[in-house]
Amino acid sequence: MPRLDILLFPDPRLRRRADPVDVVDDDVRRLIDDMFETMYDAPGVGLSAPQVNVAKRVVTIDVSKDRSAPLCLVNPEIRSVGGETEAEEGCLSVPGVYEMVKRPERVRVCALDHDGRSREIEAEGLLAVCIQHEIDHLDGRLFVDYLSRLKRQRIRKKAEKALRHA
Repeated sequence: MPRLDILLFPDPRLRRRADPVDVVDDDVRRLIDDMFETMYDAPGVGLSAPQVNVAKRVVTIDVSKDRSAPLCLVNPEIRSVGGETEAEEGCLSVPGVYEMVKRPERVRVCALDHDGRSREIEAEGLLAVCIQHEIDHLDGRLFVDYLSRLKRQRIRKKAEKALRHA
């Protein structure tokens, strides 16, 4: 399985809204497998298809310490949220940046799995935050969008400078 290239902020492709997946076929399953490999190699706990320049509504997540809880969500939709939490977030597309972000503490999500079966997931804590973070990517939104304008500008300038020197 090839490791995929992760797009870096402020790449405008990260702002595209991803298209729904019509059918979970072998191509989609291959994408999912490649995304898991890329996510684990990075290392990260979540990755969305738009981050690897694929405009499809596909997310991979594993918040376990030993990579024992892989979760794939195809066409995920948040059905309900509850509570509020504030947690430090980072992103593979915004390397080296970690900031506090407020989000709902619990989510209920409907999605298709690796085999195209419909499933419903209730999550809280880190998993709920990660699911929301990755679904944001599918809608062209990044965690830095939750920060103040000043912080966003500072992060953008730092990212642009890093890209120029790369």
